[in-house]
Amino acid sequence: MRVFLTGGTGLVGQAVVSLLNRQEILSVVLTRNPQQAEKRLGAAAHLLSGDPTQPGDWMNEVDGCQVVVNLAGENLFARRWNSAFKQRLRESRIQATRNVVQAIEAASRRPDVLLSASAIGYYGPQQGDDPLDESAPAGQDFLARLCADWEAEARKAESLGVRVVLMRLGIVLAREGGALRQMLLPFKLCLGGPVGSGRQWMSWIHIQDVARAVLHAMENEQLQGPVNFTAPHPVHNVQFAQALARQLRRPAALRTPAWLLRLAMGEVAEVLTTGQRVVPEKLLRSGFEFRYEHLASALAQLLGPQDRT
Repeated sequence: MRVFLTGGTGLVGQAVVSLLNRQEILSVVLTRNPQQAEKRLGAAAHLLSGDPTQPGDWMNEVDGCQVVVNLAGENLFARRWNSAFKQRLRESRIQATRNVVQAIEAASRRPDVLLSASAIGYYGPQQGDDPLDESAPAGQDFLARLCADWEAEARKAESLGVRVVLMRLGIVLAREGGALRQMLLPFKLCLGGPVGSGRQWMSWIHIQDVARAVLHAMENEQLQGPVNFTAPHPVHNVQFAQALARQLRRPAALRTPAWLLRLAMGEVAEVLTTGQRVVPEKLLRSGFEFRYEHLASALAQLLGPQDRT
């Protein structure tokens, strides 16, 4: 089996490529920087030079791949949001997905399935505490509209006879990067604690379960359309802070005010001060078994004794 990936050198992409390699499945990874990709992925993948936001010869390599995993997208937290950066966020996702679908259309041997990234930001900031499954409506803020447009581009592959899975990713917990890595230093310095009210929901997922869910979705033909990639038990932000503090044996007493985050970060701070209580209804119904259902076990696996010093 051959799997074509965009965004294969990112946090999720590296975990997926590593798992596929252990399963003896060949990954064809599109990358703008093959030298950097080789350092990250080693011999686990066949590297292909190209930019997913630009049409190019790379599109020919989709032909003959049974699966396409589309993870390309600019980091939401790379810089303060302004109109120009918002446009970059859109282009890095929507244009890349459009090119992937065009590559699928041009292929003489089209893939069986396209797994395309999205995010639980699709649901917008949640006001209440009701669980949100995949049938919940889209929100109206910038991130929700971005996710909806992103998914719409991916769904165009359905008209080509390709099964499409829209991976609505929650907060991915990994030792190597992402949100957890950013939280470690302040907590280690005894400066950690809840953000804003602390009442906002955090729908998280362990990086290993993300990669395993990708493989599960590749193989499970009943999965299609939006699929929430989150653990079954989301928590309030204050509960997350307390669990992380317990694991690190540090206090979680210093609350970061929402107004201070907005002052420092601008509009993107809303992503941190609001949340969604998302449940993985489709994954559970399809028989997927999480290794890390509860936050305490996930943090215990990711953070060892060396993180307490």
